[in-house]
Order: sequence, then structure tokens, then C-alpha cells
Amino acid sequence: MLRTLAVGLFLALYIALAGPPFILHCILTGNADLLYRVGVAGARFALRMAGVRIRREGLENIPPGVCIFVANHSSNVDPPAVVAAIPRRVSLMGKREVWRIPIFSRALTLAKFVPVDRRNPHAARASSELAIRFLHEGVSFLIFPEGTRSPDGRLRPFKRGTFAIAIHAGVPVVPVSVCGAHKLMPKGEFGVRHGELTVRFHPPLDSTTWVLRLRDVLAHRAHDVVASGLPDDQKPLAEPAHRHSP
Repeated sequence: MLRTLAVGLFLALYIALAGPPFILHCILTGNADLLYRVGVAGARFALRMAGVRIRREGLENIPPGVCIFVANHSSNVDPPAVVAAIPRRVSLMGKREVWRIPIFSRALTLAKFVPVDRRNPHAARASSELAIRFLHEGVSFLIFPEGTRSPDGRLRPFKRGTFAIAIHAGVPVVPVSVCGAHKLMPKGEFGVRHGELTVRFHPPLDSTTWVLRLRDVLAHRAHDVVASGLPDDQKPLAEPAHRHSP
């Protein structure tokens, strides 16, 4: 618990001291690269303070161009750990409520993060269109297609919206298996336990060979690949029903 409190204190001070000047720089220059690097550096240091070690596997599978990384989600440790493991800048899709903070929301927008309101179908479509536009502009994304954290660490079915975005944008999908994060910070717990997690990158799936009506099939294919890289206690209890590939 003391370790978690120390990490929380560090993050509060880091955001309070480093946040304003770099957010201001981002707003004035219209470039979020420096703010992103500072944010990732802070996340890496916080994870080290918490005793979280990140093992990266399969970096050679990451394509050189724009792509969408799709990962399983079992812990609040996942986003900072996977972002820290990806050797390039990525954007994320997050809850719209975060955009209610005026200056911070401006920085998120400049960083090409995308707000999502799944309760509003029209807003959800607008978010997908914005993500597609950013992908066409050369921005890669990290998305957790389960939509929420798994309560027990086991992989849940993927929602199809991510794969519709990939097909529309014509970018590859890189399945990512995050192993062990649920043991470090289970859903519903505040404290972070020290230990190691593995971020395993799989060969990309070519979305250009798929049509929109088969986005569910692409989702199942990505789901199977992510599941193949997970330990037994994180594999899904029941495999999703398969459909014929294109």
C-alpha cells in the first residue's frame, strides 16, 4: 500500500509540475510530440516505482507504417504498460468524460486522442470517423476492443467497431497479448503489486483483404490470435463462434 501511495504522490506532483508547461507548449505549437514523450516517461517511471517490470516480445512483428494495436484489457496497468512497450507514438480512444477538463481536453485533442460515448450511437459513429481520419493522417492507435476491463483476467469477446475502423482506414491490425497485468492490479483494487507482465506483439492482420460486412470475422480472428498468446488463466473459457473468412 505504501508503494501505491508513493506512486500516486509522484504522479500528482509530476502532473502538477510538468503538466502545465508542456500542455501550454502543445497548445502554442499545435504539436503534441513533446507532451507525449513526457507523459510516457512519467508513466514508465511510475511503473518502475510500483515494481512493475515490462517484458516485450515480438517487436519484430510491428509493421513500419500506421496500424491499430488491439490488446486484451484486465487491469488499469494495461494502458500505461502497453503504451510504454510500443516503440512509437500512438493515440487512444477514451471516455468522453475526460474531455470535460478544459485545458487538458485541448491537449488530448491536439494529441489526436478520440473521445468515445458508447451510449450515444451518433457520437460513437463520429468518434469512429475521427479515428479513421487520424489514421489516414499517419497516427497509429492502441485500442482495447473488449470495451472494459475483464473482471477475472480472462479474455472477453471483442466488439466489432475497432475492426470496422481498421477496414475503413485500410490499416493492419496488430494483436497484442498482455499477460499477467490482472495479477498486479485486479479490477476493483486500488493497490499495485510488484511483479512482471509481458506485452506480446503478434504478426499483423491485413485489413485490406476484408470487407465491412465481415468485420465480425476479423474481430474473431484477432481475438483468437490474442488468446493464443495468453497464459491458461487468461484464456477465454468459451471460444467465440467462428464464421467463414473472406
